[in-house]
Amino acid sequence: MPKRIRFSLNPNIEPTVPDSSNEVKYGIVDNGMIVETPSFDSTEKGASHPMASVRLLPPCWPSKIVCVGRNYPEHARELGNEPPAEPMIFLKPPSSLIADGDRIVYPRISGRVDYEGELGAVISRRARQVRREEAFGYIFGYTCVNDITARDLQKKDGQWTRGKGFDTFCAVGPWVVPASEVRLDELRVQTYVDGVKKQDAPIAEMMFPVDAIVAFVTEFMTLEPGDLIATGTPPGVGAMQPGSVVRVEIPGLGAIENLVVKG
Repeated sequence: MPKRIRFSLNPNIEPTVPDSSNEVKYGIVDNGMIVETPSFDSTEKGASHPMASVRLLPPCWPSKIVCVGRNYPEHARELGNEPPAEPMIFLKPPSSLIADGDRIVYPRISGRVDYEGELGAVISRRARQVRREEAFGYIFGYTCVNDITARDLQKKDGQWTRGKGFDTFCAVGPWVVPASEVRLDELRVQTYVDGVKKQDAPIAEMMFPVDAIVAFVTEFMTLEPGDLIATGTPPGVGAMQPGSVVRVEIPGLGAIENLVVKG
């Protein structure tokens, strides 16, 4: 199955326009062209557009962004924490979403903003109290995520809503690769800042894999189609500065690249 995207023919559209807008279109990437589809998961094909002529949007429109903290033991330790005994869950708002090529805005009230490259999993259908052995049946596909964090505010507040929730603090994309085409055991998360590699770790090092996360989360929260799970970041997180170009790449899935600008 081809890579799935959301896009607009309006170059000035905001990245957080919901799917109910007539300006939001769905499509697949096919030989360098974007082919329209009537819905996110449809196989019916419509008009074609050159990739350079459209504005990519975040590839899913989630009702919520469910994130996992400290899911790589070495990342937990690099921030002075012990690895958790069960998944540590927090939320980011949909208003934090941006797409590949959009700008990350460095807040004026923060003195330390970090990149966090992650694997994202997109939910295919309503999921509630899912057993772990059935969890992969609820995953539509996978994408790249940068879970951007105002680290100083996260530490100051003692909880993570403000530090993780700024507008532009969740870069996602550039597309969703269907789960049937992905071998999770072969994936690595890599993050580059101005061309220098800062993170590089296999997905296999996650303490709580994707199926375990889905089962855990749906014990207490219903996941809806299009919801996004950010599965946690490996070691190597660090600060970004205005002017930095940050690239999160998962070979086999794609890469997102974003410029950091002053707020």
